[in-house]
Amino acid sequence: MPRAAILGTGHSVPERVVTNDELAQLMQTSDEWIRSRTGIQERRWVEPGTSGIDLARQASVRALDAAGVDADELDAIIYATISPEHYLPGNGVYLQHALTTRPVPALDIRAQCAGFIYALSVADAYIRAGLYRTVLVVGQEIQSAWLDATTEGRDTAVIFADGAGAVVLRATEESRGILAIDVHTDGAHADKLMIEAPGARYRPKESAAHLAARRFFPVMAGREVFRHAVARMPESVRETLAKSGLSVADLTLLIPHQANLRISQAVQKELGLRDDQVYNNIMTYGNTTSATIPIALDECVRAGRVCSGDLVVFTAFGSGFMWGSAVVRW
Repeated sequence: MPRAAILGTGHSVPERVVTNDELAQLMQTSDEWIRSRTGIQERRWVEPGTSGIDLARQASVRALDAAGVDADELDAIIYATISPEHYLPGNGVYLQHALTTRPVPALDIRAQCAGFIYALSVADAYIRAGLYRTVLVVGQEIQSAWLDATTEGRDTAVIFADGAGAVVLRATEESRGILAIDVHTDGAHADKLMIEAPGARYRPKESAAHLAARRFFPVMAGREVFRHAVARMPESVRETLAKSGLSVADLTLLIPHQANLRISQAVQKELGLRDDQVYNNIMTYGNTTSATIPIALDECVRAGRVCSGDLVVFTAFGSGFMWGSAVVRW
């Protein structure tokens, strides 16, 4: 049975850097307050006129170039985002049109912070089933568009940011590639991190009353998210490694979802990993949700942090609650 190997990686982030001091001019906060609670020093927000598709295309082109693959060789596109350009259609169709004239399938996935892991699981399943040979997986977000950059919204406004990351997968008979993927959901906690409106459950789906009630902005029960994340992420890492017949002792590098530096540090401690075994970049990019892992992976690859034969693990946890991990032999 073939497995999916990562041939190339790429990422793209906006040029605009938003510092903690800049946010302190918009809301009651400070650089010290943000750093102590999240680890974030700055993040990237798009300028008006830049779309999510722009970022996704740039990241995808870089991944394709790194893989030595032409866009017309793609058999499918799996696109993870919670910040699409429109209610419909999804972003995947626009990316397909921007990259290739071939009418390849483009599937959008909305799995929030676990979006990239879920997208990988779909692409891996397609390849293992022999349905497709070459698949592009993208995680992309423009979250600055719906943040409440006031004191009322500071708990989330200081965290979320914009960016895109992409990987090119191709079927291989070699021992390298995706060894195992583990994904889970517990909807009992769906209201702990959500944007309630607009939505089809309401008539009308959007209203001034909902805006006044702040239902258009993200809300987060931070302590509950933290408590579940630091338990579920290490649990998932161990489960996924076990599926591969491996253990934490075999791990070369862990790339966790960049939700909060304190979460990553707690996961590292629970797994007993050294600082050089965990990669974090939330300090400079903030939380780009489905894009955090592919952005971090591309940085690691281009900096030589990932070498042939290394065992790399991705893990994520977020809204839903949804979480999962992937084990990759480089």
